[in-house]
Amino acid sequence: MAEGSKMGEWAFLIGIVIAIVVSLFTVNDAVAGWLVLFLVVLGLIVGLLNVSEKETTPFLVAAAALLITGTASSSLAIIPVIGGYLQDIVLNIAVFVTPAAIVVALKAIQSLAKN
Repeated sequence: MAEGSKMGEWAFLIGIVIAIVVSLFTVNDAVAGWLVLFLVVLGLIVGLLNVSEKETTPFLVAAAALLITGTASSSLAIIPVIGGYLQDIVLNIAVFVTPAAIVVALKAIQSLAKN
């Protein structure tokens, strides 16, 4: 397995774990800003290294579904006790996936332009 692929896999796993863990704890605004930046960087790494051309369409469909869910996640907040946590988890995962989706979409457009 290629080294870049392994790095992309680790970036994906770390990004998901951070998105979930950050959602479960209260952090100050400065720390939250750095964590969001870290999620964005990990998302860029995933988009560059972890999504093959064959996986582009399924990834973009899944990312679009997740991003749509993220925009509607405010309804999760009405669930007693865990709703706020679920809402934050979905939003943080969306923050992580968005840069990856942008990179993959741009790579797909570039590939289409070549043909």
